[in-house]
Amino acid sequence: MSMQTTFEQAGFDRTRIDQLTGDGPLLSDDWEHDTATSSAFWQNAQSMLDQLPPKPRRSQAETEAAAAILALTRAHRERFLQRHVRALYSRLTRGFKTFLRVDALAYGASSLVPGLTPTRAMVETENQHVQSAKEGHEIDQGIFFGHLMADPDCGFHVCHAMLLPHPETAAYLDRFLKTGRLDLGTASIERHPGSNTIYFQNPRYMHAEDETTVNPVEICVDLCLLDPASSVCVLRGGVIDHGKHQGKRAFCTGINLTHLYHGKVPYLWYLQRELGFINKMYRGIADPNHSPDEVLGQTTEKLWIGAVDQFAIGGGCQYLLVMDINIAAQDAYLTLPARKEGIVPGAANMRMPRFVGDRTTRQAIMMERRIECASPEGRMICDMVVPPDGIDQAIQKTIASITASGVVSAASNRKAFRVAQEPFDMFRRYMSVYAREQAYCHFSPALISNLERNWDASNRKM
Repeated sequence: MSMQTTFEQAGFDRTRIDQLTGDGPLLSDDWEHDTATSSAFWQNAQSMLDQLPPKPRRSQAETEAAAAILALTRAHRERFLQRHVRALYSRLTRGFKTFLRVDALAYGASSLVPGLTPTRAMVETENQHVQSAKEGHEIDQGIFFGHLMADPDCGFHVCHAMLLPHPETAAYLDRFLKTGRLDLGTASIERHPGSNTIYFQNPRYMHAEDETTVNPVEICVDLCLLDPASSVCVLRGGVIDHGKHQGKRAFCTGINLTHLYHGKVPYLWYLQRELGFINKMYRGIADPNHSPDEVLGQTTEKLWIGAVDQFAIGGGCQYLLVMDINIAAQDAYLTLPARKEGIVPGAANMRMPRFVGDRTTRQAIMMERRIECASPEGRMICDMVVPPDGIDQAIQKTIASITASGVVSAASNRKAFRVAQEPFDMFRRYMSVYAREQAYCHFSPALISNLERNWDASNRKM
């Protein structure tokens, strides 16, 4: 069946069809011309999409027409961004002078070039639906960030922006510096002699990560790094208050699959997590006046200790790959069930082979291999494996050992490892691929079927 026939069967008239089909507007090197013609093309396509019934109620012809509209508009977005991504980013950032976080970039682009990325209102409307009922407009954000991160200058500038303190951190800094404690609901931070400890606190979901955790965790990471009274940061799960794990600590179970299934995890969540607080753990916190590059730049960074009680699943395992020291209970285990979930496990594909090799990493991601912390492979990630009731003591002894010998060279050695293992440009290029691929995974029908089959997601309540 031809594309024209598909559109006709979906109820579109010939004039609308002719406006959409073909290769899209011809592009030149003229920014004003190309943005005007491209925006008109995308907005016309969106108006056609809006004429169709909601996604769950579409006929086969309407479903095929919607898929064709999205494919045509995305092909033109690719062409537009290949030609104009630097000009676009320069306009958004006033010639690379303003640092914008990923949400400001995504929605700034939707205002500057209407139709290129979804508006905030479009995404908020989408988020009222379960994941399977969404149109998937946020995929266009993934295409946008894929091109941004692929450009060396734009991508590095985005990384720099995301390494700056979270906009809300300043409001909490004085309070934390005075009291040494701060509870932000789904994450908290406590100062101890020479160290700060961040606790994951989402016990209902076994400390899973979702839209309620991303900002509190990032703010706590900022406070850890900005506190002059500490030189070591500890990452640990809080105490579970229900079920068979009641009264016990657990580390982290990764992305909240229930929230994901019900459409409550926005696409930008992935980017804020990877470019924001996980990269801050690995590279330190930046300031606007100095490059965060390892070679000639500078950040404020500290040693990180991961403390694993019971398990580190998915995103929980990913955290351990950016820690300097990992301490785990003898009965704890690690998994990266990303294929089973239907997503890309953050930067684990890049980082985990450094610890356990390529084959074990592929087995963990592709074949659901469970790694016991006390196994030979587990000990390649976990520096110390102790009895479950010995983690507190192991943390204290490790901090005492680190601080007694001084931590002056810690940042220098961390930088030296990064230059050799994961220089900034390698991370930037990885994030270009991740930004695009995760967007498509996030809206894939396979993700929904995986969650229903492997997680019984349709029967789980928010």
